[in-house]
Amino acid sequence: MDAPVTAPLEPLDPLANAIRFLAIDAIVRAGEGHQGVPLGMAEIATALYRDHLKFAACDPTWPDRDRVVLSNGHGSMLLYALLHLTGYERMGLEQLRSFREFGSRCEGHPEIDAASGIEVTTGPLGQGIANALGMAVAEAALNARFGSALVDHHTYAFVGDGCLQEGVGQEMLALAGHLRLGKLVLLWDDNRITDDGATELSISEDVAARVRVAGWHVQEVDGHDVEAVSAAIGAAKADPRPSFIACRTVIARGIARLQGQRGGHSGRLFAEDAQAARALLGWPHPAFEVPDDLLTTWRAMGRRHGPQRAAWKQTVAALPSAQRMEFERTLAGTPPENLRALLGRYKREALAREPLPSGIFISAELNELLAQAMPERLVACADLEAPIAHKRSLTAFTAEDRSGRYVHCGVREHVMGSMANGMAAHGGVVPLALTYLAFADYERPAMRMAALMRLPVKFVFSHDSIGIGRNGPTHQPVEILASLRAMPNMRVLRPADAVEAAECWEIAYAHRDGPSTLVFARQALPLVRSQHSEANLCRRGAYVLAEAEGGARRATLLATGSEVALALQARTQLQARGIATAVVSMPCWELFEAQDAGYRAEVLGVEGGVRVGCEAAVRFGWERWLGARGGFVGMAGFGASGPAETLYRHFGITAQAIVEQALGLLD
Repeated sequence: MDAPVTAPLEPLDPLANAIRFLAIDAIVRAGEGHQGVPLGMAEIATALYRDHLKFAACDPTWPDRDRVVLSNGHGSMLLYALLHLTGYERMGLEQLRSFREFGSRCEGHPEIDAASGIEVTTGPLGQGIANALGMAVAEAALNARFGSALVDHHTYAFVGDGCLQEGVGQEMLALAGHLRLGKLVLLWDDNRITDDGATELSISEDVAARVRVAGWHVQEVDGHDVEAVSAAIGAAKADPRPSFIACRTVIARGIARLQGQRGGHSGRLFAEDAQAARALLGWPHPAFEVPDDLLTTWRAMGRRHGPQRAAWKQTVAALPSAQRMEFERTLAGTPPENLRALLGRYKREALAREPLPSGIFISAELNELLAQAMPERLVACADLEAPIAHKRSLTAFTAEDRSGRYVHCGVREHVMGSMANGMAAHGGVVPLALTYLAFADYERPAMRMAALMRLPVKFVFSHDSIGIGRNGPTHQPVEILASLRAMPNMRVLRPADAVEAAECWEIAYAHRDGPSTLVFARQALPLVRSQHSEANLCRRGAYVLAEAEGGARRATLLATGSEVALALQARTQLQARGIATAVVSMPCWELFEAQDAGYRAEVLGVEGGVRVGCEAAVRFGWERWLGARGGFVGMAGFGASGPAETLYRHFGITAQAIVEQALGLLD
């Protein structure tokens, strides 16, 4: 470990020092921050932006720009300083001065803001490099579809030790190496320090060797030598494999009291530290001031690719009209015009098709129907091609064939979800991530980040309840629906039959302001809708599927997914007893909650009467719909191994149980 330094250091690149002192001044002013990354990686960033990065500060969302991900997001001042220095309009000096203040674009960790040059939200370590993988996959897929004249760019990620120590980091390294994504470059801040101290406290492996084994092109350089780093990036761009550049650095370089030490990560900086750093590095300029010659050089970097951007725009404008419109539609993320018609046809045909396949196979049929209409879809699946069946006519996306639209992720749910986020953040593709609902917890960090960033990822789950049967309680999710419904900005859709499945997919593909979770049963879903409707009845989240007959409504049965059929059976029994009973299907609570109070009251029935909810999951969350006189038929604990029909009877999830609940409440 390096000892504290008080003697002058050998001169460091003045362009890099501009990054250092903007970071130091912002952190001192805020009273907190993480100086280790911006001070340790300043030369690495300088080499990338000075010599390699393709971007235009005047147009932060230029589709063919190189992508930059700050995976070690705690070092956010590195990114903010770079955006300011290169001339991003929305990252003026006033933003840096307000670092970590409420309302500032310079938040504690980068929060997605493409217009300001921030590609993704990072902070939970490992998520950023997995997002970068998704961006590289999206670029490769779009390049195969539209050609290099329209899509040809790299993805770079600044990476810390924590990103590589998290399990998702190893998943990412393995999959990216297997896919040979040659336009993906990781720049590792190899400072051998973590928050606890030296990395030798917790690891003894040769990290570079681990990455080599995964099939990467690996180089090891002095991270404070701008020319050496630049040469390594050049070599990385020329290699067909993904590249990993191990940059040996000193954490918090320039802060004599902290550099090379544990405190260099985020130990508090004081005005005295800033003064000492100015003396140590020969930087006589006041706080937040960058000399004109250096600022001019940095701003020139932000303008360097202006002619290339203009030529690209001319290329797009010169495309044949149909090709240009399809390219622009794809980049905008707009669903094809015939989407609703295709799904509407499926709805009509489904009404005459009983018996229908399992819930997840219905979803597979719907997505096969869209294979030609939506070539922008990229389906990622965690080694479940047969039981989930969403590949069908799709071919695999491989190292040899980038035109494939099905990504075999192996048993790697965590990176699959994070990769899907990167695809969505990149734009131009519509990512689907598929696995069993019981494994949603492996994806949860990615799902939370998708919700936080409002990315239009489609998380698709099968095997949604005890209805999977003999696989037993490890594979029978009972609590996961409730936990996903608790996540802000996440829409959870659980359709009851083939008609609702088509409507839920229409809702999901139209939703571009956040992620959607689509949950399907393993078992067959009988039709609960008997008449065709051109309208999407699921679009309001819940609707009256069967009205009460024979007088004012006395009971309302609420259900989702496979349990809607049970509610209909219970209604038949209650109506036979002279009890006017309605059935409400609730495929999406979030959409229903967004409706006006009048509609909710009309659906739920507020004038007297009782309500009974039914779902093969725990009760948590149902209280908001059941009211004061409400009952629930569902799970109170984990499941068991056995045939689905046996388990439904054993746990009391039956039409008779619903009837008994309703009768008991009416007494």
